[in-house]
Amino acid sequence: MRSGERQRQLEDLLRHYRDCWHPQPFRELQPDWCLAYPALSADLLALDQAQFDALSADNDAALVWLASYLPEIDALRSLIRVAPAAAVPPSPVGERWAWEIPGRKRAQIEAFAGSARCSGQPVIDWCGGKGHLGRLLAGQWEQPVHTLEIDAVLCAEGERLSLRQRAEQHFIVADALATMDWPQRGQHAVALHACGELHRRLLRQGAAQGVRRFDVAPCCYHRGVGDFYQPLSSGSALALTRDDVRLAVTETVTASPRLARRRDREMAWKLGFDAYRRASSDAGYRTFRSVPAAWFADDFSGFLQQMAVREGLPAPLAANCAQWEVAGWRRQHEVMRLSLPRQAFRRALEIWLVLDLAVYLEELGYAVNLQSFCAQRLTPRNLLISAERAD
Repeated sequence: MRSGERQRQLEDLLRHYRDCWHPQPFRELQPDWCLAYPALSADLLALDQAQFDALSADNDAALVWLASYLPEIDALRSLIRVAPAAAVPPSPVGERWAWEIPGRKRAQIEAFAGSARCSGQPVIDWCGGKGHLGRLLAGQWEQPVHTLEIDAVLCAEGERLSLRQRAEQHFIVADALATMDWPQRGQHAVALHACGELHRRLLRQGAAQGVRRFDVAPCCYHRGVGDFYQPLSSGSALALTRDDVRLAVTETVTASPRLARRRDREMAWKLGFDAYRRASSDAGYRTFRSVPAAWFADDFSGFLQQMAVREGLPAPLAANCAQWEVAGWRRQHEVMRLSLPRQAFRRALEIWLVLDLAVYLEELGYAVNLQSFCAQRLTPRNLLISAERAD
């Protein structure tokens, strides 16, 4: 299936089920879809912890489960399936290229380098930090690499590491959002997890300048988005808010049990405060600033007192704090379960956003291939856009 047709079918389903993934149960006591699909709402709230954990950890299983209530959602499973790239074993460049790189990050870089294909052209490593990816590619592909990075300190560190390996790598201290000098015609542009507007700028600027090949793994699509996402491809009618786009990247590598418990407690406490504020001010949900981590180190009573003072509410009676903590945990239980449909659409939103980039490049004459360069357990942002222009 061509990228444009796949994007259109995916967009139709996203628009059809928008009421299931757009509302945020953290902010809404009962999303409207609960009334439209009462059996789904009741069965979600009845899930025990083991059932909930299993569906949360397996997006495909969640879609299968939801299809009993939302039949057309089953079509998403094939539309969001992405074939893995045929990885090429890395050529031996020695261990020196990997000095000072944490294990998970190194594995991501090696997987990306093994899935990209050498074009025989000079390489521009976009927003490359210390240039770890560029350093590996300089050795594997035996091509000169320019690494563009805004942070001069990272560039200096990268130069030091490059000299150790004797790689043909040069660093450019420049703002990727402002430079007009890079990338250059005929180059091979690579970008591993350039965030939001940084990867969109690379594709726009690079295509205009005549980049020969792109290998780009996008990340943090919401960065640089205003109130609404502006598609690069033509013909889209899907309106995504910044929060909708952020939803696409809320999936993370599985947290440890300790971190999961801390996350659940922080959510429950915030929802306990929200319950207290709704009761105190007779108002619906209102956003509030991020909460200092230190405020979660005490007990809930201290947390609630500090939040009330900061948000201009009357201080709660110490004797009443327990009831708001119980309310918070009850809401946390509900929010997590009512968020399952929303979470099940995360990958679909991400695939649509990546297809927007792919179709844009196809419209400009590039032959485009969308693959995954590693397993999602290594990084959920595992999608690779490879595009090449013959002229």
